Amino acid sequence: MSKGRVCLAYSGGLDTSTILKWLILEGYTVVCFLANVGQEEDWAEVEKKALALGAERMVIEDLQREFVEEIVFRAIQCNAIYEDRYLLGTSLARPIIARAQVRVAEQYNCDILSHGCTGKGNDQVRFELAFKACNPKMKVIAPWRMPEFIEKFQGRADLLKFAAENNIPVSSSPKAPWSMDDNLVHCSYEAGVLEDPDHSPPKELWTRTVDPTDAPDVPYNFTIHFEKGIPTKVVTPEGEVTDSVALFKLLNKIGHDNGVGRIDIVENRFIGLKSRGCYDTPGLTIARLAHLDLEGLVMDAKVRKLRDQFVTIEWSHCLYNGMYFSPEREFLENSLVYSQENVTGEVRMSVYKGAAYVLGRKSDASNLYSQEDASMDSLEGFSPMDTSGFIAIQAIRLEKYGLQKIKDGKPLTK
Repeated sequence: MSKGRVCLAYSGGLDTSTILKWLILEGYTVVCFLANVGQEEDWAEVEKKALALGAERMVIEDLQREFVEEIVFRAIQCNAIYEDRYLLGTSLARPIIARAQVRVAEQYNCDILSHGCTGKGNDQVRFELAFKACNPKMKVIAPWRMPEFIEKFQGRADLLKFAAENNIPVSSSPKAPWSMDDNLVHCSYEAGVLEDPDHSPPKELWTRTVDPTDAPDVPYNFTIHFEKGIPTKVVTPEGEVTDSVALFKLLNKIGHDNGVGRIDIVENRFIGLKSRGCYDTPGLTIARLAHLDLEGLVMDAKVRKLRDQFVTIEWSHCLYNGMYFSPEREFLENSLVYSQENVTGEVRMSVYKGAAYVLGRKSDASNLYSQEDASMDSLEGFSPMDTSGFIAIQAIRLEKYGLQKIKDGKPLTK
Protein backbone atom coordinates (compact mmCIF):
# COMPACT_ATOMS: atom_id res chain seq x y z
CA MET A 1 0.00 0.00 0.00
CA SER A 2 1.50 3.30 -1.13
CA LYS A 3 1.98 6.02 1.48
CA GLY A 4 0.94 8.57 -1.14
CA ARG A 5 1.60 9.85 -4.62
CA VAL A 6 4.52 12.25 -4.92
CA CYS A 7 5.34 14.57 -7.82
CA LEU A 8 9.11 15.11 -7.59
CA ALA A 9 11.04 17.89 -9.34
CA TYR A 10 13.70 15.67 -10.91
CA SER A 11 16.88 16.72 -12.72
CA GLY A 12 18.59 13.36 -13.14
CA GLY A 13 21.51 14.39 -10.95
CA LEU A 14 22.85 12.55 -7.91
CA ASP A 15 20.77 14.48 -5.35
CA THR A 16 17.34 14.09 -6.96
CA SER A 17 18.09 10.52 -8.04
CA THR A 18 18.87 9.71 -4.41
CA ILE A 19 15.65 11.42 -3.32
CA LEU A 20 13.66 9.50 -5.94
CA LYS A 21 15.00 6.13 -4.77
CA TRP A 22 14.65 7.08 -1.10
CA LEU A 23 10.98 8.07 -1.58
CA ILE A 24 10.26 4.77 -3.32
CA LEU A 25 11.98 2.79 -0.57
CA GLU A 26 9.93 4.77 1.96
CA GLY A 27 6.78 3.48 0.28
CA TYR A 28 5.73 6.37 -1.97
CA THR A 29 4.66 6.23 -5.62
CA VAL A 30 6.63 8.85 -7.53
CA VAL A 31 5.88 10.81 -10.68
CA CYS A 32 8.98 12.70 -11.82
CA PHE A 33 8.74 16.12 -13.42
CA LEU A 34 11.33 18.12 -15.32
CA ALA A 35 10.72 21.56 -16.83
CA ASN A 36 12.61 22.61 -19.93
CA VAL A 37 13.28 26.31 -19.30
CA GLY A 38 16.26 26.42 -21.60
CA GLN A 39 18.82 24.37 -19.70
CA GLU A 40 21.05 21.93 -21.54
CA GLU A 41 19.89 18.38 -20.78
CA ASP A 42 19.85 14.96 -22.42
CA TRP A 43 16.09 14.67 -22.01
CA ALA A 44 15.85 11.05 -23.17
CA GLU A 45 18.61 10.00 -20.78
CA VAL A 46 16.90 11.74 -17.84
CA GLU A 47 13.63 9.94 -18.58
CA LYS A 48 15.39 6.60 -18.96
CA LYS A 49 17.16 7.07 -15.62
CA ALA A 50 13.99 8.03 -13.72
CA LEU A 51 12.05 5.04 -15.00
CA ALA A 52 14.95 2.67 -14.29
CA LEU A 53 15.02 3.87 -10.68
CA GLY A 54 11.34 3.09 -10.23
CA ALA A 55 9.41 6.25 -11.10
CA GLU A 56 5.87 5.57 -12.27
CA ARG A 57 6.40 8.01 -15.12
CA MET A 58 8.65 10.88 -16.20
CA VAL A 59 6.95 14.06 -17.41
CA ILE A 60 9.04 16.58 -19.32
CA GLU A 61 7.46 19.86 -20.45
CA ASP A 62 8.91 22.53 -22.71
CA LEU A 63 8.15 25.78 -20.89
CA GLN A 64 10.57 28.05 -22.73
CA ARG A 65 7.90 30.18 -24.45
CA GLU A 66 5.85 30.46 -21.25
CA PHE A 67 9.02 31.48 -19.41
CA VAL A 68 10.07 34.14 -21.92
CA GLU A 69 6.70 35.70 -22.62
CA GLU A 70 5.22 35.67 -19.12
CA ILE A 71 8.23 36.47 -16.95
CA VAL A 72 11.44 37.31 -18.83
CA PHE A 73 9.77 40.00 -20.93
CA ARG A 74 8.09 41.38 -17.81
CA ALA A 75 11.49 41.55 -16.14
CA ILE A 76 12.77 43.57 -19.10
CA GLN A 77 9.80 45.96 -18.85
CA CYS A 78 10.53 46.31 -15.15
CA ASN A 79 14.32 46.65 -15.52
CA ALA A 80 14.31 44.02 -12.77
CA ILE A 81 17.41 43.87 -10.62
CA TYR A 82 18.27 42.74 -7.08
CA GLU A 83 20.75 44.67 -4.94
CA ASP A 84 21.85 46.69 -7.99
CA ARG A 85 23.69 43.75 -9.59
CA TYR A 86 21.75 40.49 -9.90
CA LEU A 87 19.33 40.17 -12.85
CA LEU A 88 17.35 37.40 -11.10
CA GLY A 89 18.09 34.63 -13.60
CA THR A 90 17.36 31.73 -11.24
CA SER A 91 14.50 33.51 -9.48
CA LEU A 92 12.68 34.26 -12.74
CA ALA A 93 12.36 30.60 -13.71
CA ARG A 94 11.07 29.26 -10.40
CA PRO A 95 7.39 30.38 -10.67
CA ILE A 96 7.07 28.79 -14.11
CA ILE A 97 8.61 25.51 -12.93
CA ALA A 98 6.63 25.37 -9.67
CA ARG A 99 3.30 26.13 -11.34
CA ALA A 100 3.88 23.46 -13.98
CA GLN A 101 4.85 20.94 -11.28
CA VAL A 102 1.54 21.57 -9.52
CA ARG A 103 -0.33 21.10 -12.81
CA VAL A 104 1.44 17.77 -13.40
CA ALA A 105 0.73 16.67 -9.83
CA GLU A 106 -2.96 17.41 -10.31
CA GLN A 107 -3.03 15.66 -13.69
CA TYR A 108 -1.57 12.44 -12.24
CA ASN A 109 -3.48 12.52 -8.95
CA CYS A 110 -0.51 13.27 -6.72
CA ASP A 111 -1.23 14.68 -3.29
CA ILE A 112 2.40 15.49 -2.38
CA LEU A 113 5.02 17.69 -4.01
CA SER A 114 8.76 17.23 -3.47
CA HIS A 115 12.00 18.94 -4.47
CA GLY A 116 15.73 18.63 -3.89
CA CYS A 117 16.45 22.18 -2.73
CA THR A 118 19.01 22.66 0.00
CA GLY A 119 17.83 23.81 3.40
CA LYS A 120 20.13 26.85 3.26
CA GLY A 121 19.01 28.34 -0.05
CA ASN A 122 16.33 30.58 -1.49
CA ASP A 123 14.87 28.00 -3.89
CA GLN A 124 13.13 25.98 -1.18
CA VAL A 125 11.22 29.15 -0.27
CA ARG A 126 10.42 30.02 -3.88
CA PHE A 127 9.11 26.55 -4.72
CA GLU A 128 7.09 26.01 -1.59
CA LEU A 129 5.45 29.44 -1.53
CA ALA A 130 4.44 28.88 -5.15
CA PHE A 131 3.09 25.42 -4.26
CA LYS A 132 1.01 26.86 -1.43
CA ALA A 133 -0.48 29.54 -3.66
CA CYS A 134 -1.17 27.30 -6.66
CA ASN A 135 -2.71 24.44 -4.68
CA PRO A 136 -2.99 25.04 -0.93
CA LYS A 137 -4.11 21.44 -0.33
CA MET A 138 -0.90 19.86 -1.57
CA LYS A 139 1.55 18.52 1.02
CA VAL A 140 5.30 19.02 0.61
CA ILE A 141 8.22 16.67 1.26
CA ALA A 142 11.50 18.60 1.52
CA PRO A 143 14.11 15.88 2.19
CA TRP A 144 16.99 18.26 2.90
CA ARG A 145 15.03 19.61 5.88
CA MET A 146 14.04 16.20 7.27
CA PRO A 147 16.23 14.93 10.15
CA GLU A 148 16.01 11.29 9.07
CA PHE A 149 17.19 12.15 5.57
CA ILE A 150 19.94 14.52 6.67
CA GLU A 151 21.28 12.02 9.18
CA LYS A 152 21.48 9.36 6.48
CA PHE A 153 23.08 11.62 3.87
CA GLN A 154 25.60 13.89 5.55
CA GLY A 155 27.78 14.45 2.52
CA ARG A 156 28.59 13.43 -1.02
CA ALA A 157 30.27 10.24 0.18
CA ASP A 158 26.98 9.06 1.70
CA LEU A 159 25.12 9.87 -1.52
CA LEU A 160 27.65 7.92 -3.58
CA LYS A 161 27.47 4.96 -1.20
CA PHE A 162 23.66 4.91 -1.45
CA ALA A 163 23.92 5.19 -5.25
CA ALA A 164 26.24 2.18 -5.41
CA GLU A 165 23.95 0.12 -3.16
CA ASN A 166 20.85 0.98 -5.22
CA ASN A 167 22.22 0.89 -8.76
CA ILE A 168 21.88 4.64 -9.30
CA PRO A 169 24.03 5.62 -12.28
CA VAL A 170 26.63 8.25 -11.39
CA SER A 171 28.51 10.33 -13.96
CA SER A 172 32.11 9.25 -14.42
CA SER A 173 33.11 12.85 -15.13
CA PRO A 174 34.89 14.57 -12.25
CA LYS A 175 32.52 16.82 -10.31
CA ALA A 176 33.24 20.52 -10.80
CA PRO A 177 34.34 22.22 -7.55
CA TRP A 178 31.19 24.38 -7.63
CA SER A 179 27.48 23.88 -8.33
CA MET A 180 25.68 25.11 -11.44
CA ASP A 181 22.08 25.90 -12.31
CA ASP A 182 21.13 27.08 -15.77
CA ASN A 183 18.09 28.16 -17.73
CA LEU A 184 17.37 30.25 -20.81
CA VAL A 185 18.26 33.46 -18.98
CA HIS A 186 21.51 32.58 -17.28
CA CYS A 187 23.81 30.11 -15.59
CA SER A 188 24.65 30.47 -11.91
CA TYR A 189 27.74 29.12 -10.18
CA GLU A 190 28.08 28.87 -6.41
CA ALA A 191 29.27 26.71 -3.49
CA GLY A 192 32.48 24.70 -3.35
CA VAL A 193 35.60 26.80 -3.95
CA LEU A 194 33.39 29.84 -4.60
CA GLU A 195 32.31 29.96 -0.96
CA ASP A 196 35.56 31.83 -0.32
CA PRO A 197 34.50 35.32 -1.51
CA ASP A 198 38.12 36.19 -2.28
CA HIS A 199 38.67 33.14 -4.52
CA SER A 200 38.75 34.34 -8.13
CA PRO A 201 36.48 32.29 -10.39
CA PRO A 202 38.61 30.20 -12.75
CA LYS A 203 38.38 30.89 -16.46
CA GLU A 204 36.76 27.50 -17.14
CA LEU A 205 33.85 28.27 -14.78
CA TRP A 206 31.97 30.46 -17.25
CA THR A 207 29.84 28.48 -19.73
CA ARG A 208 27.48 31.12 -21.15
CA THR A 209 30.01 33.72 -22.27
CA VAL A 210 33.44 33.63 -23.85
CA ASP A 211 36.22 35.33 -21.94
CA PRO A 212 36.03 39.02 -22.92
CA THR A 213 39.73 38.97 -23.80
CA ASP A 214 39.00 36.19 -26.32
CA ALA A 215 36.03 37.99 -27.90
CA PRO A 216 36.29 39.35 -31.46
CA ASP A 217 38.51 42.36 -32.03
CA VAL A 218 35.77 44.28 -33.85
CA PRO A 219 32.44 45.52 -32.39
CA TYR A 220 29.22 43.75 -33.37
CA ASN A 221 26.27 46.06 -34.11
CA PHE A 222 22.55 45.24 -34.12
CA THR A 223 19.14 46.80 -33.38
CA ILE A 224 16.44 45.81 -30.88
CA HIS A 225 12.82 46.85 -31.55
CA PHE A 226 10.37 47.25 -28.65
CA GLU A 227 6.58 47.49 -28.43
CA LYS A 228 5.18 48.61 -25.08
CA GLY A 229 8.47 47.70 -23.43
CA ILE A 230 8.68 44.18 -24.90
CA PRO A 231 11.36 43.18 -27.41
CA THR A 232 9.64 42.26 -30.67
CA LYS A 233 12.45 42.13 -33.21
CA VAL A 234 16.24 41.92 -33.35
CA VAL A 235 17.93 43.00 -36.57
CA THR A 236 21.53 41.92 -37.19
CA PRO A 237 23.81 42.02 -40.23
CA GLU A 238 22.74 38.42 -40.85
CA GLY A 239 18.98 39.10 -40.83
CA GLU A 240 16.12 39.62 -38.38
CA VAL A 241 14.31 37.50 -35.78
CA THR A 242 10.82 38.13 -34.37
CA ASP A 243 9.83 34.93 -32.55
CA SER A 244 10.01 35.55 -28.79
CA VAL A 245 12.12 32.52 -27.85
CA ALA A 246 14.35 32.71 -30.93
CA LEU A 247 14.83 36.44 -30.32
CA PHE A 248 15.99 35.92 -26.76
CA LYS A 249 18.28 33.06 -27.78
CA LEU A 250 19.81 35.33 -30.41
CA LEU A 251 20.54 37.98 -27.78
CA ASN A 252 22.10 35.23 -25.67
CA LYS A 253 24.33 34.24 -28.58
CA ILE A 254 25.36 37.84 -29.26
CA GLY A 255 26.21 38.27 -25.60
CA HIS A 256 27.99 34.92 -25.42
CA ASP A 257 30.16 35.55 -28.45
CA ASN A 258 31.25 38.94 -27.12
CA GLY A 259 31.69 38.12 -23.42
CA VAL A 260 28.78 40.24 -22.16
CA GLY A 261 26.89 39.62 -18.92
CA ARG A 262 29.29 38.25 -16.29
CA ILE A 263 29.00 39.28 -12.65
CA ASP A 264 30.57 37.98 -9.42
CA ILE A 265 28.71 39.15 -6.30
CA VAL A 266 27.88 38.52 -2.67
CA GLU A 267 24.13 38.81 -2.14
CA ASN A 268 21.74 38.72 0.79
CA ARG A 269 19.53 35.65 0.65
CA PHE A 270 15.92 35.94 1.78
CA ILE A 271 16.52 33.45 4.59
CA GLY A 272 19.14 35.75 6.15
CA LEU A 273 22.46 34.34 4.93
CA LYS A 274 24.93 36.05 2.66
CA SER A 275 25.91 34.05 -0.41
CA ARG A 276 28.56 34.44 -3.09
CA GLY A 277 27.41 33.75 -6.63
CA CYS A 278 28.80 34.11 -10.14
CA TYR A 279 26.27 34.68 -12.90
CA ASP A 280 26.41 34.52 -16.70
CA THR A 281 23.46 36.53 -18.10
CA PRO A 282 24.24 37.60 -21.67
CA GLY A 283 20.90 38.22 -23.40
CA LEU A 284 19.08 39.83 -20.50
CA THR A 285 22.01 42.16 -19.81
CA ILE A 286 21.77 43.46 -23.38
CA ALA A 287 17.96 43.68 -23.47
CA ARG A 288 17.77 45.49 -20.13
CA LEU A 289 20.29 48.13 -21.22
CA ALA A 290 18.44 48.76 -24.48
CA HIS A 291 15.10 49.00 -22.69
CA LEU A 292 16.44 51.42 -20.09
CA ASP A 293 17.80 53.62 -22.84
CA LEU A 294 14.53 53.71 -24.79
CA GLU A 295 12.65 54.67 -21.62
CA GLY A 296 14.91 57.70 -21.31
CA LEU A 297 13.57 58.92 -24.64
CA VAL A 298 9.85 58.19 -24.24
CA MET A 299 8.85 57.85 -20.57
CA ASP A 300 7.41 60.66 -18.45
CA ALA A 301 9.91 61.71 -15.77
CA LYS A 302 7.53 61.42 -12.81
CA VAL A 303 6.18 58.06 -13.94
CA ARG A 304 9.73 56.80 -14.35
CA LYS A 305 10.71 58.03 -10.90
CA LEU A 306 7.78 56.21 -9.27
CA ARG A 307 8.42 53.06 -11.30
CA ASP A 308 12.15 53.08 -10.47
CA GLN A 309 11.70 53.81 -6.76
CA PHE A 310 8.82 51.44 -6.16
CA VAL A 311 7.77 49.03 -8.90
CA THR A 312 11.24 47.95 -10.06
CA ILE A 313 12.50 47.35 -6.53
CA GLU A 314 9.38 45.65 -5.19
CA TRP A 315 8.73 43.49 -8.26
CA SER A 316 12.34 42.33 -8.15
CA HIS A 317 12.01 41.49 -4.46
CA CYS A 318 8.78 39.59 -5.13
CA LEU A 319 10.62 37.39 -7.61
CA TYR A 320 13.74 36.97 -5.51
CA ASN A 321 11.80 36.13 -2.34
CA GLY A 322 9.38 33.69 -3.96
CA MET A 323 6.35 35.99 -3.84
CA TYR A 324 5.43 35.80 -7.52
CA PHE A 325 2.01 34.32 -6.80
CA SER A 326 0.96 37.15 -4.51
CA PRO A 327 -1.50 40.06 -4.57
CA GLU A 328 1.33 42.58 -4.31
CA ARG A 329 3.00 41.26 -7.46
CA GLU A 330 -0.30 41.52 -9.36
CA PHE A 331 -0.76 45.06 -8.07
CA LEU A 332 2.76 46.02 -9.13
CA GLU A 333 2.36 44.54 -12.60
CA ASN A 334 -0.77 46.56 -13.32
CA SER A 335 1.25 49.71 -12.65
CA LEU A 336 4.18 48.35 -14.62
CA VAL A 337 2.13 47.57 -17.72
CA TYR A 338 0.62 51.07 -17.67
CA SER A 339 4.08 52.63 -17.44
CA GLN A 340 5.09 50.86 -20.67
CA GLU A 341 2.29 52.23 -22.89
CA ASN A 342 4.65 54.47 -24.88
CA VAL A 343 7.86 52.43 -24.61
CA THR A 344 7.86 51.62 -28.31
CA GLY A 345 10.77 52.24 -30.63
CA GLU A 346 14.16 50.88 -31.58
CA VAL A 347 17.62 50.97 -30.04
CA ARG A 348 20.85 50.53 -31.97
CA MET A 349 23.36 48.52 -29.95
CA SER A 350 26.99 47.47 -30.08
CA VAL A 351 28.85 44.82 -28.09
CA TYR A 352 32.60 44.59 -27.75
CA LYS A 353 34.86 42.56 -25.47
CA GLY A 354 32.56 42.19 -22.47
CA ALA A 355 30.62 45.45 -22.74
CA ALA A 356 27.35 46.52 -24.36
CA TYR A 357 26.82 50.05 -25.66
CA VAL A 358 23.92 52.09 -27.03
CA LEU A 359 24.64 53.78 -30.35
CA GLY A 360 21.28 55.50 -30.83
CA ARG A 361 17.56 55.32 -30.30
CA LYS A 362 14.34 56.53 -31.95
CA SER A 363 10.59 56.38 -31.40
CA ASP A 364 7.35 57.75 -32.83
CA ALA A 365 5.33 56.73 -29.77
CA SER A 366 5.98 59.77 -27.58
CA ASN A 367 6.23 63.53 -28.06
CA LEU A 368 8.16 64.12 -24.83
CA TYR A 369 11.52 64.57 -26.52
CA SER A 370 11.77 67.56 -28.84
CA GLN A 371 15.03 68.17 -30.61
CA GLU A 372 13.96 71.76 -31.25
CA ASP A 373 13.06 72.44 -27.60
CA ALA A 374 16.32 70.96 -26.38
CA SER A 375 18.51 72.65 -28.98
CA MET A 376 20.97 75.28 -27.82
CA ASP A 377 20.60 76.89 -31.26
CA SER A 378 16.86 77.58 -31.08
CA LEU A 379 14.56 79.72 -28.90
CA GLU A 380 11.40 78.15 -30.29
CA GLY A 381 9.01 76.46 -27.85
CA PHE A 382 11.06 77.09 -24.70
CA SER A 383 12.36 80.47 -23.60
CA PRO A 384 15.50 80.44 -21.42
CA MET A 385 14.17 83.58 -19.73
CA ASP A 386 11.31 81.56 -18.24
CA THR A 387 13.86 79.65 -16.18
CA SER A 388 14.56 82.69 -13.99
CA GLY A 389 11.18 82.41 -12.27
CA PHE A 390 11.57 78.64 -11.95
CA ILE A 391 14.90 79.05 -10.18
CA ALA A 392 13.52 81.77 -7.89
CA ILE A 393 10.63 79.56 -6.74
CA GLN A 394 12.85 76.53 -6.21
CA ALA A 395 15.24 78.70 -4.16
CA ILE A 396 12.69 80.00 -1.62
CA ARG A 397 13.12 77.19 0.93
CA LEU A 398 16.86 76.91 0.30
CA GLU A 399 17.32 80.62 1.07
CA LYS A 400 15.47 80.13 4.35
CA TYR A 401 17.58 77.06 5.11
CA GLY A 402 20.78 79.04 4.49
CA LEU A 403 19.62 81.96 6.67
CA GLN A 404 18.74 79.59 9.52
CA LYS A 405 22.20 78.01 9.30
CA ILE A 406 23.81 81.47 9.56
CA LYS A 407 21.59 82.33 12.53
CA ASP A 408 22.60 79.09 14.27
CA GLY A 409 26.27 79.89 13.76
CA LYS A 410 26.70 77.05 11.26
CA PRO A 411 26.96 78.80 7.89
CA LEU A 412 27.16 76.50 4.90
CA THR A 413 30.36 78.21 3.74
CA LYS A 414 32.32 76.54 6.55
